[in-house]
Amino acid sequence: MIKLHRLGHQAEPFHLNPDLIVTIEAHPDTVLTLTTGSKVNVVESPDDVAGAVLGWRAAVIGAATRLKATHPHPIS
Repeated sequence: MIKLHRLGHQAEPFHLNPDLIVTIEAHPDTVLTLTTGSKVNVVESPDDVAGAVLGWRAAVIGAATRLKATHPHPIS
């Protein structure tokens, strides 16, 4: 999950599953379009959102790599 802030609600962060993001646009506010068709306006820039998604994906891959190193055989 990545932490974002809705436009107009900066003091109230929310967490979003980045797999739900289809597009990130700036109109000039950042608008996320989700797989559900919903649109969410956020304070973060498109580059910041993309960076958060990349960081989240890197963390998931890193955790999977560490898990595989400690459990070289498939877990049943």
